[in-house]
Amino acid sequence: MIKAILFPLVDTIKAFNIFQYITFRAAYASVTALLVSFLFGPWVIRKLTELKLGQEVRSDGPQSHLVKAGTPTMGGVLIILAFLFAVILWQDVAQIYTWIVLVTALGLGGLGFADDFLKITKKNSDGLRAGVKFSGQMIVSFVVMLLIYMVRNEETTLLYLPFIKGAVFDLGLLYIPFGMLMIVGMSNAVNLTDGLDGLATGLTVICLIAFIILAYLTGHSEFAQYLYIPFIRGAGELSIATAALLGACVGFLWFNAHPAEVMMGDTGSLTLGGLMAVFSLLLKKEILLLIIGGVFVMETLSVIIQVLHFKRTGKRVFKMAPLHHHFELYGWAESKVVARFWILGGMFAILGLSTLKLQ
Repeated sequence: MIKAILFPLVDTIKAFNIFQYITFRAAYASVTALLVSFLFGPWVIRKLTELKLGQEVRSDGPQSHLVKAGTPTMGGVLIILAFLFAVILWQDVAQIYTWIVLVTALGLGGLGFADDFLKITKKNSDGLRAGVKFSGQMIVSFVVMLLIYMVRNEETTLLYLPFIKGAVFDLGLLYIPFGMLMIVGMSNAVNLTDGLDGLATGLTVICLIAFIILAYLTGHSEFAQYLYIPFIRGAGELSIATAALLGACVGFLWFNAHPAEVMMGDTGSLTLGGLMAVFSLLLKKEILLLIIGGVFVMETLSVIIQVLHFKRTGKRVFKMAPLHHHFELYGWAESKVVARFWILGGMFAILGLSTLKLQ
């Protein structure tokens, strides 16, 4: 919005020329979201506490988590508000990508909010019925994919694989269900990972650093040509959205680090996962997301393996799923699990970025 208001005045005030630069607006979008989180974080936590919107802890979870009961949840509201404010302020509002990420954040954030609210009012950890929650995710993802498909360019429906130059094949209309699968899958993956103080938030921060770089490179014709990656006109604006989400997450992590003063809840986890999936879809880095977000994939696979193996044999592969609970029950302190998973997340992000030069 600032660009739309001030940049046209550049002939009068030369200093306003700075607003055309993506790097400048991305940096200040991140700072803006960070400051909003810092300024309003204590107020949000206080209000959540006053409204008694406390965390409901699974009865079958690790016993060490019982002390978390009552910790304010739905803190994802803080992430979403900081993100929306920074994006609207610094990103080009005439750009369709701006509205796609806003629809994603509001749609999945609203669904997560409803789930968290029901968990609190029902005084259990169930929330929305699984079928209702999944249907909601499908509806939101369908709307988002319809927007992406309607404004598609020649690259939109092509599928690219790491280490391979050029597109593998064109998905055509099948790109819509493919994208829906990505959005729903990633939003659930982050939701499953959000079980320890700062774990999902920190891992998201690591992934977003990688996506800021990817967005800038993909939207720059010379860098894209040099790296043999698809050049997406206007994709550079997504580096502003990714930077805004990064700032919002870092600000939230200030309050979410162990011992957490607030939990993000489904309000935050569904939104973060969905946005990362949308970033990967718009940047044509869908498969690369599975590498960069490798820890999220590991957490999801641990649940799938546990359920399938238990149904087949009646025995468990892990002490408990998702995977972070297995290591807790194995004897690792919560802070150690989080730190080591962050290290793994950093390694996956580096591996993902390295594929750009190995094509």
